[in-house]
Amino acid sequence: MFSHMRVGVSDYERALTFYAPLMALLGLDLKFAEPQNQWAGWKPPDADRPLFLVGRPFDGAHDPGNGQMIAFLAANRALVDRWHALALAGGGTDAGAPGLRPHYHPHYYGAYVRDPDGNKLCVCCHAPEG
Repeated sequence: MFSHMRVGVSDYERALTFYAPLMALLGLDLKFAEPQNQWAGWKPPDADRPLFLVGRPFDGAHDPGNGQMIAFLAANRALVDRWHALALAGGGTDAGAPGLRPHYHPHYYGAYVRDPDGNKLCVCCHAPEG
């Protein structure tokens, strides 16, 4: 469905430090990191797309959108827990601890953080525990 999505950041190096271990934990490969252009992108290991990109906006003004969120898939609930803890340790802020959210569906297990620039992120698992 998606070719790529981009999250604006105010500090490229800080964003790379925050996002690199989170993407690695999910098994995503760094496709490129261009400090001279202030952006980086990750992809699934077996495909070139979709891409998840972070970078300084072209006009230089970062403003996290209200109501915007990027959600990543996790293979299991333990990975959701580890991702959330890693995000907090890396400078993110809690926006919803790991747990079931049955109002979405009976097996939805997710966690929410805001990156150091205030962008809202989610990681979730849709599979039943087992």
